[in-house]
Amino acid sequence: MNNKILQKASQSFIDKNLNSDITKLILKGSPFDGITIQELSNQIIAKQKSKNKLPTWFKTSDIYYPAKISIEQTSSEITANYKATLLNNIFADIGTKNKPKNSPKSLLDITGGFGVDAYFFSKIFTQVIHAEINENLSEIVAYNYQKLGVKNIQTVAVNGLDYLKNSTQKFDCIYIDPSRRDEVKGKVFLLKDCLPNVPENLDFLFTKSPTILIKNSPMLDISATLNSLKHVKEIHVIAVNNEVKELLFLLQKNTKSIVEIHTVNLLTYKTQTLSFTLDRKDTKPYINPINFLYEPNTAILKSGGFNEVSNSYEVGKIAQHSHLYTSEKIVENFPGRTFKIEAIYPYQKKKIKRILSLLKLEKANITTRNFPKTVAQIRTETKLKDGGNTYLFFTTNSKDELLIINCSKIA
Repeated sequence: MNNKILQKASQSFIDKNLNSDITKLILKGSPFDGITIQELSNQIIAKQKSKNKLPTWFKTSDIYYPAKISIEQTSSEITANYKATLLNNIFADIGTKNKPKNSPKSLLDITGGFGVDAYFFSKIFTQVIHAEINENLSEIVAYNYQKLGVKNIQTVAVNGLDYLKNSTQKFDCIYIDPSRRDEVKGKVFLLKDCLPNVPENLDFLFTKSPTILIKNSPMLDISATLNSLKHVKEIHVIAVNNEVKELLFLLQKNTKSIVEIHTVNLLTYKTQTLSFTLDRKDTKPYINPINFLYEPNTAILKSGGFNEVSNSYEVGKIAQHSHLYTSEKIVENFPGRTFKIEAIYPYQKKKIKRILSLLKLEKANITTRNFPKTVAQIRTETKLKDGGNTYLFFTTNSKDELLIINCSKIA
């Protein structure tokens, strides 16, 4: 941590160049003694990335930013706040009439990173310990907490698991955000290949806390991750503006309840949710497209709760693997996109150009669901440009017939 970056002139330079061309800026070199242009450019890039993702940090004066990868890998404020609210609700549910709940007192974040999650947990827990093995990052986080006015987070520059092994303290909750890169910087797709290896250390972790919250990458397979864990109470699939950002696995020691899955799509002006349990098997029969078409949000698609959409809403599924739904009357507040079906055509390569010619289409929004060709291949075939008010869904119905569903967007 280079304290010269915190000098008034350096901070002013960073703020004035937030919209500058970084390449040109680097070529000019650093105007300050003791600060390299690489250090300055990193502060600028990291602060740029924080503007929408971490507005509290961005708006606070004299924040010191770590390497940009730490900003890229950290939780956003919106997802960190969701996790803090989740734990607050979980601990509220623990209390009963005969045994009033105690406010959650202690949480250990064993993979602290830039400390965004710990910051929001500190609003719920009396004591938060932020363990980060990278000493420089730990120093930066401790400094930033002072600037943010946080007084109930203790930062320790150690391996979180080692901290637990050397401590006699037990915690109300342990939070883990495993690193998803291996020793040669390659991405991994199984929880056991992440660092720390949670499945391998789970029995030990439960000796230190009855509640464990694990944040996982959306790249991880939910079923494989679930099979590698035990005592899973809830799974939360979190999307922001229809892009899946996190998978959360909430574990509670000796839980015997059926696993609940909660899909959450955090939009600018509203939140779309759909919850179900893994034991639900009933489904409705497949039906052909009628008047309205529905595309579930990405959180639902990631969760695999395809049957639950039909169970929870008055819609029918078009086919097993198409993951598109339809209804005669419009369904309000569907958790995804809603379209009015204008026309349906059988897909035939020889006739598609004639159909598009009759429609007088030069551009359209194209989506494929359970279709043998990609969007890129269809665009090459049809010469359609992207955009406009027409939405074409290339899909397959329950009779394995290829269809083009011409729609206009409602919501």
